[in-house]
Amino acid sequence: MSRRSSFRCSKFRHVFGKPATKGRSYDGVPITRGVHDNHYCSVNPRFMAVVTESTGGGSFLVLPIHHTGRVDPQHPRVCGHSGQVLDIKWKPFDDYCIASCSEDCTVKIWDIPVCGVQQDLTRARKTLIGHSRRVGLIEWHPTAENLLLSSAYDYKVLLWDVSQESALIRFPVRVVLMPVHRRYPSETLLLSVSFNSNGSRLAVTSKDKRVRVLDPRTGKVLQVSSPKSHRASKVLYLGGMKLLLSTGSSPWHHRHIVLWDPDDLSEPLYEEELDGAGGVLFPFYDPDTHMLYLAGKGDGNIRCYELSAEKPYLSFLMEYRSLLPHKGLGVMPKRGLDMNICEVFRFYRLIAVKDLVEPLSMIVPRKQSGVFQEDLYPMTAGNQAAMTAQEWLSGINRGPVLMSLEPGTGVTNPYPETPAERGLAKQLSSLRFQTGPAVGAATQTNLDFMNEVAHRTGQTVV
Repeated sequence: MSRRSSFRCSKFRHVFGKPATKGRSYDGVPITRGVHDNHYCSVNPRFMAVVTESTGGGSFLVLPIHHTGRVDPQHPRVCGHSGQVLDIKWKPFDDYCIASCSEDCTVKIWDIPVCGVQQDLTRARKTLIGHSRRVGLIEWHPTAENLLLSSAYDYKVLLWDVSQESALIRFPVRVVLMPVHRRYPSETLLLSVSFNSNGSRLAVTSKDKRVRVLDPRTGKVLQVSSPKSHRASKVLYLGGMKLLLSTGSSPWHHRHIVLWDPDDLSEPLYEEELDGAGGVLFPFYDPDTHMLYLAGKGDGNIRCYELSAEKPYLSFLMEYRSLLPHKGLGVMPKRGLDMNICEVFRFYRLIAVKDLVEPLSMIVPRKQSGVFQEDLYPMTAGNQAAMTAQEWLSGINRGPVLMSLEPGTGVTNPYPETPAERGLAKQLSSLRFQTGPAVGAATQTNLDFMNEVAHRTGQTVV
């Protein structure tokens, strides 16, 4: 990789990685020994979830984000799957809801208590049954409420509306191949998926090492790449850039990155070989700063680049190096970063050899620390859905609802109420006018629950 771009004039040219101390890391976490090419970790401003090693089923650990230090070996887990958990994802519009998929062929939706998991959680809010083989990937829709995509080893990609009572399957998608040496078409297994910024397009990579762009509402394949010079394994839409990035290997088995025009996958816009390592290369992108991070599974280093819409597209910034390899990585959403130290990105590195989850902050040094830096923190995607699942299914496309990260901007209720919570708030208001315990009046147990929900909705119980 050429380092010519490291001398460009850029406000990010001095960015550096700062790992957390052991006291501010999560020590003693029994990280899964699974070999699936997933991150095994998902993070939001409230909780961190990590897939753990277990016997007799699958489980994952949910810890409050500030619960650092040594983790109790007997800490309660989410353990309702009968097979190994392969992927977990927090819902982008609810910090207390997480989805998981497993080798038991199911996808489960879990509600995490406000105070965290205090005892083993075995009963999911909803179990989605529609796959006949293990489910390897799940992904929430970026702008529509309650839409979840799942991909399994039965070659099916399913869209679920998890708000429906029966969790109806919506628009099944199958990626069909036309092999040269076979008489009939066959289906292929997906290795990664990525929605564009408004969720109107879906990019996928598959076992045949091609990149495809699909219409997720109909399942129609719009573009297909050629695997001649690039064997793709992971793909990522670069929001705001009208570009698509894929990582994989070259014909010489070197790790390879390629930039595509998503409307034309016939020829790549840019391609470059990185190294001869064998681990899968995971891409991460920050659309607010146009910074790209590349981290290989089993590596200890993370490369950082700045992207532009014109040639040469990629400009190398820095490389963080560690002697401890990571098995997977979680990423904190932008609204959970520490703006007082000019933190622009935060990884959670799963270091299986040490049973350690290590936060890693990417920091842009500034002289005026503690002052809000507008150029580093523009308006960003918030945690409010832009539309309902029914609106998206009817053909409506909307970009993410943006929010300001500046303290004191008066953003109204960053944790919006659900319809159930609004109904409960009305019940809480009616309780104020009750003078005694009548039929249907709240018991102490119910009031404890109402206090918990009221804490989330910003209400007060009296």
